[in-house]
Amino acid sequence: MTGQPAEPAGPPTIEPERAIHHAAVSLRSMGQPNSVAGEFDFWDNSYEGRRLFSELLGTFFLVLVAVGGGMVNARFGGNAVPYGARVVAPALMVMAIILFMGTVSGAHLNPAVSIAFAARGDFPWRRVPAYIVAQFVGAILATLLLWALIGKQGSAGLTLPGPGISTTTAMLWELVLTTGLVSVILGTASGAQAIGPIAAIGVGGYIALAGLWGSPVSGASMNPARSLGPALVLGDWTSWWAYLVGPLAGGLIAVGFAYVLRGRGGSQSGQAAAQGTIGVTWHPGSPQS
Repeated sequence: MTGQPAEPAGPPTIEPERAIHHAAVSLRSMGQPNSVAGEFDFWDNSYEGRRLFSELLGTFFLVLVAVGGGMVNARFGGNAVPYGARVVAPALMVMAIILFMGTVSGAHLNPAVSIAFAARGDFPWRRVPAYIVAQFVGAILATLLLWALIGKQGSAGLTLPGPGISTTTAMLWELVLTTGLVSVILGTASGAQAIGPIAAIGVGGYIALAGLWGSPVSGASMNPARSLGPALVLGDWTSWWAYLVGPLAGGLIAVGFAYVLRGRGGSQSGQAAAQGTIGVTWHPGSPQS
């Protein structure tokens, strides 16, 4: 013991990689407002695992409701889950997911939406494959859980063409419905109409309305993961291509409509809606989280 007072502790050290990242951002953003400098955090891979888990979990809950309604109704017979409830429940679930996880990953929950955001210029193409894989994994896990709990119930839970409806008609039906859905999603994410959490009402409302009148024709899936995930688990590939081609083509048509209505994409509000704001307006562990 020397009797001398201890020297004050220095500032906490920052990992070299993170220090380099912050230095690079500072150089790029010199003289720019924080809102512009923050956009580089969209490319920060340290948050990608959280984003992918958000997509997996969100799609899991969506498919759990969308597939579960039909399977539970088939399991207990009669009208255990009324038709209107089976149609509206997925819409309500999408609204809830957007509200509680939209800021993490953008809450795409749908390969057609991920591809549309990328084609619009609001989402990096290099991140699309991982998002789609996460969405399909979520759909498969939800179907497997339902299967384990209540067993296979024939074709219950699948999206299939209605009686007397050809696969081609179902595909065109899905194309039209998805064009409307993705148009609503891109519209509420645009700079002129970015309305934050209220966008959940627009998206959920469209899904409910489209399902109420469109479900008897094609099942109103509008989502390849919702349709093909259960098809993979249940081993029933009836008319599967209609639920892949229709939504993807509809999403791209909606991108074209968005260009006609609002011009080029890639605005900061569009990027924030498509990619979430994790790492931009808040960081995990910060007081705002």
